[in-house]
Amino acid sequence: MNVRALLIVISVSTVIFSCKKTNVSFEVKTSDLEDAIRLEKFFASHAPQYEDFTLDATAGGTVRLANGTEINFPSNSFRKRDGNITTGSIKIKAKIILEPKTMILANKPTIAANGQMLESFGEIIVFATQGNDTLEMSPATVQRPATVIVPIGTANGQARKEIPMWKGDTTITYTQNGYNHENQSVSVSVSEQYAIVNGMIWDQIAGSGFSDGSKSTFPLDGLNNWRNCDIFYNDPRPKTTVLGYFGDKFNTETGNFAGTHSPSILFFKTKGTNTLINFTQIIMTPAPGKEGFLSYQNSIPVGQEGTFLALSSKNGKFYADMKRVTIPAPQNGKNYVSFDFNFTEVSESQLLNMINQMSTE
Repeated sequence: MNVRALLIVISVSTVIFSCKKTNVSFEVKTSDLEDAIRLEKFFASHAPQYEDFTLDATAGGTVRLANGTEINFPSNSFRKRDGNITTGSIKIKAKIILEPKTMILANKPTIAANGQMLESFGEIIVFATQGNDTLEMSPATVQRPATVIVPIGTANGQARKEIPMWKGDTTITYTQNGYNHENQSVSVSVSEQYAIVNGMIWDQIAGSGFSDGSKSTFPLDGLNNWRNCDIFYNDPRPKTTVLGYFGDKFNTETGNFAGTHSPSILFFKTKGTNTLINFTQIIMTPAPGKEGFLSYQNSIPVGQEGTFLALSSKNGKFYADMKRVTIPAPQNGKNYVSFDFNFTEVSESQLLNMINQMSTE
C-alpha cells in the first residue's frame, strides 16, 4: 500500500470513529443546590423592577408608574437624616405590586404574620435620595401624607372603606449568644437585612385606605420599606389544613437555600379576589412520595375555589403543575385535605406563561 492510500484509510477510520463518538449521549447530573440557583436566576430575570423619577422636593408633585399607579407627594414631604427639610431636585425609586403574577415573581404573597389570608389593594415600596443622602418622610406629612392611587377596585364594584394598612420589611432583630474576650457568656441584639425566602411578612399599622370600585387610594406614611393596603380575607365557612405533595420533584434545598425564592414552591390563588398564598411550611419527616408543603393549621375555608401553581427546579429542569380546585372537607378521622401534583417538564417561557395566567384565575 502506498503512502497516499494509507493516509486515506487513516482518514476514513478517524471519521468513522468520530461519528460513533458523537452518537454517545451523556446524562448531565445537577445537584439540588445548582437547581435552586437556576430557578433563582429565572425569578431575578423576570421580577418587577424599580421605576425612576425626578421630583422637586419643595413643590412636591405626582409620579406615574407604568401600570397606572400614581403617587402624590405634597410640598416639603422629605427630610434628611439630620432632620432638615429637603429642598430642590430629588430622585424617586418606586416599585408597585398589584396582581398575583407580580406577587409570585417578587415573592410578595398576601398573608399576615399570623398566617391569616389577606386581599390586596396594592403593595408598594418607595425610596427618595438627594446625592448620597437617603431621605425620610417629613413629620409634616402626618397631617397630609403622600397618597397612592392604584387601578384596583373591589371585586363587586362597590365602595369598601377602611382598608387597613400593613408594613413589611426585611430587617429582623435577633439575639446572638456567645462568649467575650474573658470567656464570659454574653448576648447581643442584632438587626440584619436579609431576603425573606418565604415572602413578605405583613404586620398591621395605623392608617387605612379605601376603594371606589375601580381604583383604590391609600396613604404612604414612610419610605424605604414596603407598605400594603389589605383587608382580612373574612370567610365564615369552616377552615381546614391543606397539604400538597411534590413526590420526587421536591428539591431538598427547600428551606435551606438563601435566595429570595425556594427551589420548590406552592402558590394558591383564591378565585375572584386578589389573594395569593405561598405555602411555606415544609412537611416534616414525610413518607416516601409525600414530600411537599402544608398551609397554616385550619386556615383555608372548606369550599374555597382557587388555583394551585406548584413549581420546582430539579435534575436540571423546571417542572410545574397548575390545578383548579375546590377545597373539600376532610375525610372522617382526618384533620386535613391533600393534593398530589402531577408535574410535567416546562420551558422557561412556559413557566412564565403559567405564572402570568395566575392573575386571571
